[in-house]
Amino acid sequence: MPDLNFALQLAASELTLAIGALVLLMVGAFVGEKSARLVSILSVLLLLVATGLAATGPLGTAFNGAFVADPLAVFAKVLIYLSAAVCVILGDGWMARTRIAKFEYPVLIVLASVGMAMMASSGDLISLYVGVELHSLALYVLAAFHRDNLKASEAGLKYFVLGALSSGLLLYGASLIYGFTGSMNYDVIAAYAAANPGVGLVFGLVFLICGLAFKVSAAPFHMWTPDVYEGAPTPVVALFATAPKVAAMVLTARVLGDGFAQSHDQWAQVLILISLISFAVGAFGGLAQKDIQRLLAYSSIANIGYALLGIAAGTELGIQAMLLFMALYVVDQLGFFAVLLSLSRDGRPIRSINDLAGLSRDKPMTAVALTILSLSVLGMPPLSGFWAKWAVFGAAADAGYWMAGAAGLVASVVAAFYYLRIIKLMWFDAPASEIKPDASPIEAKTVAWLSAAFAFPMVMFALAWIEPLTRAAASGFGAG
Repeated sequence: MPDLNFALQLAASELTLAIGALVLLMVGAFVGEKSARLVSILSVLLLLVATGLAATGPLGTAFNGAFVADPLAVFAKVLIYLSAAVCVILGDGWMARTRIAKFEYPVLIVLASVGMAMMASSGDLISLYVGVELHSLALYVLAAFHRDNLKASEAGLKYFVLGALSSGLLLYGASLIYGFTGSMNYDVIAAYAAANPGVGLVFGLVFLICGLAFKVSAAPFHMWTPDVYEGAPTPVVALFATAPKVAAMVLTARVLGDGFAQSHDQWAQVLILISLISFAVGAFGGLAQKDIQRLLAYSSIANIGYALLGIAAGTELGIQAMLLFMALYVVDQLGFFAVLLSLSRDGRPIRSINDLAGLSRDKPMTAVALTILSLSVLGMPPLSGFWAKWAVFGAAADAGYWMAGAAGLVASVVAAFYYLRIIKLMWFDAPASEIKPDASPIEAKTVAWLSAAFAFPMVMFALAWIEPLTRAAASGFGAG
């Protein structure tokens, strides 16, 4: 019984969210559709409580090694829960304004957060798969949440069908690994892989990486991303672009670092190749886009390529760089989507890049925020995006992959075109319409301005406490 008590303490944040989600479902079912705002508020509070539990809970392993609570998992969970809470806040007002508010929206985000937390704490292949599927099922529904919208329905269907394919790749890779090693546990797999390196095990690992690459929308497994980003509701896309990517990146680092550390030379080649393809697809694919959310999809593909360089390095410095990159990336993405959610004209959301023309005349503060965020994602010093890229390129060069880092730098220069085009439209072009933009909702405007302020100048001070946290998470990787 003491062992079970300790295990429940380790998983306190996940249990709180799971039980809380069931309670919120009951509240929504009994109160009806009018409960959407109440359930959203309670969901945010629930996620904040889970954040506190994750940050202050004990460290260790539970359930025969299937669940790991270490500094890496704690860092990831805090980032995941806070991102999810912001997405609930952004979505609540937007859903009400577009008259599709349902109490299920925040509940699905809470359930997805349980799955993402499971991914971050995965200690074997079974908990890996349970976490991936739990969060994926909630995201499939969220993608098609605006069910009367044809593009949203198409986005949900594409995501579901291609998600099923990726699950098949993941399961096939896991079954090969289990078949060769006789165990699901990462530590046992690592011991077997060190003593018996073989082609079959590498085959299983490649399939596993392919399945995980789909979850982070890394090329060439990105085919779902542009369509889903374009069709899904904007606050849902804000979620897709942040918390699930953090969970999947940490899961990838954990599987490869804990289970296949001795096979680094083999899987690093695969990750470098995926990174290079992601650079090219993200940078060049974004040049032809006219829809802002499709543009952000290609931007995310390139950025995940940068983050994968940190994991490919296979070093403690590489893991730290990846965590720093993801933390700064999440803030930039939340700010970008908050700007989108704050912009509408005559009650219709602004979605085309050309609709941003002349924004500085009608909404100068919003234009300033979007300019800062665009320059940050571009990687302009001394904004937050620069420090994120500096970290991952530096880790890659330190591990001997300086050519891959140089390729990422070239891709950043190519991608600069579409970020600078947004800035040029806002500040130098005439407005695309005579109709003035609508008043910005307070929650979206606040998140946008705070994110922009973080990107610069707050990041200069924030790095002093974020960097030690990422170092502690990376150095405590696997400690429990």
